[in-house]
Amino acid sequence: MNKKTMMVPDDFIIGAAASAWQTEGWSGKKDLQDSYLDLWYKNNHHVWHNGYGPTVATDFYNRYKEDIRLMKEIGLTHFRTSINWSRFLLDYENVVVDEEYASYINNVINELIENGIEPMICLEHYEVPANLFEEYGGWGSKHVVELFVKYAEKVLDRFGDRVINWFTFNEPIVLQTRVYLDAIRYPFEQNTKKWMQWNYNKALATAKVVQLFKEKGYKEKYGSKIGVILNPEVTYARSTAEHDLDAARIYDLFFNRIFLDPSIKGEYPRELFDLMNTHNIMFESTEEELQTIKENTVDLVGLNLYFPHRVKSRSTAWNENTPFHPSYYYEMFELPGRKMNPHRGWEIYPPIMFDIAMRMKNEYGNIEWFIAENGMGVENEYLFKNEENTIQDDYRIEFIGEHLKWLLKAVEKGANCKGYMVWAFTDNVSPMNAFKNRYGLVEINLEEGRNRKLKKSAYWYKDLIESKKLLVNSDNSYK
Repeated sequence: MNKKTMMVPDDFIIGAAASAWQTEGWSGKKDLQDSYLDLWYKNNHHVWHNGYGPTVATDFYNRYKEDIRLMKEIGLTHFRTSINWSRFLLDYENVVVDEEYASYINNVINELIENGIEPMICLEHYEVPANLFEEYGGWGSKHVVELFVKYAEKVLDRFGDRVINWFTFNEPIVLQTRVYLDAIRYPFEQNTKKWMQWNYNKALATAKVVQLFKEKGYKEKYGSKIGVILNPEVTYARSTAEHDLDAARIYDLFFNRIFLDPSIKGEYPRELFDLMNTHNIMFESTEEELQTIKENTVDLVGLNLYFPHRVKSRSTAWNENTPFHPSYYYEMFELPGRKMNPHRGWEIYPPIMFDIAMRMKNEYGNIEWFIAENGMGVENEYLFKNEENTIQDDYRIEFIGEHLKWLLKAVEKGANCKGYMVWAFTDNVSPMNAFKNRYGLVEINLEEGRNRKLKKSAYWYKDLIESKKLLVNSDNSYK
């Protein structure tokens, strides 16, 4: 197979991502500082692979200096993570800061900067406080929206002089989709209208924090930007037939445009409102709130992309005795002969990068954006160790390289994509899967005190960052 070299633009970010709850562990955590994830784990820990959860995670709380040294060794210039809302405050109503945790965050930010790594900070990565989840119903409450804005103000006041790129949420659609739409996570309540209210309230919260950001003049003072990190599901219809195209369009409305449109365009699609009214799942909103969303769109967007979604029109009857679910209009479709990651059960289709990039260019004003997560989870990676005990993850190198190839193709076509961040810097805990599927450039050895060791992909990534050269297959075999 012929190879060619693609050049990575000089100003193109090649970084890595993680989150607070998936890395920190519970060291130093006070009573009543549980997040939703902690609450779920405590009530339902048996569903987490081998019982691992957020209790220790990767122990980043105690080992951040060691990990940041590894980031520097790899050559990362940017690292995205989150601040754990549930731990940042001692009193969510009165916005009393936990000075011990705030000091830890301050130290992490300073350590990153001192090592030449730019921190990119998200305000919520599934870390809604358990107390607010139980007392108010979490993001179903407008009061929680206001408390989030107050929390955001405290964070910005502390760290806004050093952090340039801020994000309100990571994947704001995910938690409620798992809990209220598909009812596969604690407390297992299928309630589509509640799902929709959570979606709306998070979009409103983003707009209100953007408004706060503008009022405080961070862009003028520091050249800062504020955005949101979304996980659009690049969706393909089974066929060009109208019934399949309709299924894909409606899927896109419910799972992609529901956040893309208000965040970037400041408004919701008319067809989505029509569908919500038809199925009695309309969220509660006011004209003032919708105006706030319209006037306070984001500066940039992070997109998390892993695999394509393929849909077809329904071929089986809908059970009219069940509550409405968007799958009323579609069924998932498995493409025959697709390339798969057998460990994660996800299709591998790198052209999703090009296709989403063209969509951002053509439908969303070519707003500034970047890939905030992309990576490959593999089980039992110890099987791929060589005689030096280094994981030979050539599959990950190929995965990253092919996805980057299609992303750089889009940049050549004028897409305003500013970078790529691999998920994840180290192996870390994932919901339910725990440490089952490993994603890291750096191995976390659970059997040896969570010792760290660079994988082959880390050295490859280092060379990519230094050389700005990507050696790729020259064919377009995916299309």
